[in-house]
Amino acid sequence: MHSPRVLLLVACAVFALHACFTASTRVRADEGMWLPNAFPSAEVGKKYGFTPDQAWLDHVRLASARLAQGCSGSFVSPDGLVMTNHHCAHECIEQLSSPKRDYVATGFYAKTQAEELKCPALEINQLVSIEDVSQRMAAALANKSGQAYSDAKKAEQAQLEKACATSDDLRCEVVELWEGARHHLYKYQRFQDVRLVFAPELAIAFFGGDPDNFNFPRYDLDVSFLRIYSNGKPAKLEHYFPFSQSGAQDNQLTFTSGHPGHTSRDLSVPELLFERRVSLPRRLQNLAELRGQLVEFGRRGPEQARFSRGLLFGVENSLKAFKGRFQALMDGALIEQKRARDKTLRIKLGADKRPGYSTAFASIEKAVAKLEEISDYYDLLERGRAFPGDLFGIARTLVRGAEELPKPNQSRLPEYTDSSLPGLKQELFSPAPIHPELEQLTLRFGLTKLREILGADDPIVKKVLGKKSPEKLAQELVRGSTLANVAIRKQLFEGGKAAVDASKDPLIALAKLIDGDARAVRKRYEDEIESVLEKAHEAIATVRFETYGTSVYPDATFTLRYSYGTVKGWIERGKPIPPFTNVRGAFERETGEDPFALPKSWLNARAKLNLDTPFNFTSTNDIVGGNSGSPVIDKNAQIVGLIFDGNLPSLGGDYGFEEKNNRAVAVHSASILEALRVVYNATRIADELRAK
Repeated sequence: MHSPRVLLLVACAVFALHACFTASTRVRADEGMWLPNAFPSAEVGKKYGFTPDQAWLDHVRLASARLAQGCSGSFVSPDGLVMTNHHCAHECIEQLSSPKRDYVATGFYAKTQAEELKCPALEINQLVSIEDVSQRMAAALANKSGQAYSDAKKAEQAQLEKACATSDDLRCEVVELWEGARHHLYKYQRFQDVRLVFAPELAIAFFGGDPDNFNFPRYDLDVSFLRIYSNGKPAKLEHYFPFSQSGAQDNQLTFTSGHPGHTSRDLSVPELLFERRVSLPRRLQNLAELRGQLVEFGRRGPEQARFSRGLLFGVENSLKAFKGRFQALMDGALIEQKRARDKTLRIKLGADKRPGYSTAFASIEKAVAKLEEISDYYDLLERGRAFPGDLFGIARTLVRGAEELPKPNQSRLPEYTDSSLPGLKQELFSPAPIHPELEQLTLRFGLTKLREILGADDPIVKKVLGKKSPEKLAQELVRGSTLANVAIRKQLFEGGKAAVDASKDPLIALAKLIDGDARAVRKRYEDEIESVLEKAHEAIATVRFETYGTSVYPDATFTLRYSYGTVKGWIERGKPIPPFTNVRGAFERETGEDPFALPKSWLNARAKLNLDTPFNFTSTNDIVGGNSGSPVIDKNAQIVGLIFDGNLPSLGGDYGFEEKNNRAVAVHSASILEALRVVYNATRIADELRAK
């Protein structure tokens, strides 16, 4: 759904170039987002004295969870209990809330299994197998370029995924690794019956609010517990992470298993400069303006503040994250190090006789120039920046579904292939509430940006707006739509093209009106830009992979990765930052005013709490966005913490990693257990976490 809710070697970015080419022969820094089937166990053993074997790696894989909507988690009991962040479960908590029962503000605890509430649109995945399909993909793409390359790639991926996903309980994805040098087929067990078990109040889950975000010290209980069900009963699991008796200790070896969403550590200099010059400034301006409108919207009343705060949190979080990325790219030293890396690769490729290899960098430069030509139209029309909101996303899904589903599976857009349909239907038919007032605001904002960016005389702007203002059109579209009704959505989806064509819904009409233009710019992007970049990246990555193999890790792709590191502080402005905070510090920081107001449950429990209990901690584990909810485990595969953030230097982690001051921030396992027992009397959950 098109909702506004916010889905090379790393050493080359930070250290001298020679380090990149000797990495496999030395003990490197604690950097890397490693594949579960290509983990540097021997290197970890050499540095830390513990060598993870295959049984350990497999157990960690099967005990790790992916929230399909964009976060990580872990299985923490044999009865399907899942631990993740509060901010990862926030949308579910908000959707289950109402004006009379605001679980985001008051927290939620199911005292019995019968009281666990089903999340309207949450899916959890368990990675059960990985298959190397590189040879098959290479054969399908051999001697192809442009549209032929793009079409062949989509068709082969669709066929592989369809053959793999033999039931709706399985989710299969062809994953491109090392920029196309290898392709793996990931098979997941899919759980769509996910229920909320426990969530603390937002005031403690996000204590310190935006001012403390990406900072340290922190005092956040950013945790929620969910449960996966199978056939109406809690799923039985063989692999899960029990809680450690002591939790994280200073200088302890730690591992994370999570799903970092995206990194750009292997991008070429022309692509990085495009991000610095065009993409990131545009995103920052858009987010800053939207943030202002959402803040004002929340002041209309307590109900508006309630149902818009999840979106506001996502916008504020993204704004800070993109600022960090932009600042990283403004570092001239980083760009020069990337230039040196690219120069070495250009020499290697220039001597390579394989078709397209010697011209790989020139192809990237041409593709980036074309991207600059169409990026406004692509962002506004196809990525939906001009039409944000749940209702338009529903309308587009229905319109495109009516066109795509009658086609052969391999000829459809990837989001409508057979392997994608279970997830698409879950979101499309979600009973989660839709708030018309917020829909009007976001749609008005998008339509305003459409006119502002393309200009009032642009044919598409005239087609969409006519003589109406963005505010007037947004109001008419939202008020006239019936798509908030799940029964109507099902009727339209199941009725296919005939039902969609007969619909008088104004948002369906808008989706149909601009679909031709959106598809056209998408096709141009895929044929002239994406396929060219992918083919060039594949050539560069193949040369690199032939030299270094799996001794270097690929960029993040929202697939399972392991990182290793140690519990450790850092030096900031000449002062040491200790790696731990404790519960006492939260009460010392408490002011009684948001965002530093502790909830009443904590104030009432102060006398009973062990104030020396470790609360949050930092480590050198290499993480980025998408790792939220990742477990922090020790060498015994026991929970010692829960990743929920990084510090400010970590925001440049999209492009590189510097162990000196890049830190992951986690909730200490001891504070989770202390809060469950003492603050919330949630003994049912605390006892289950100890089970083994």
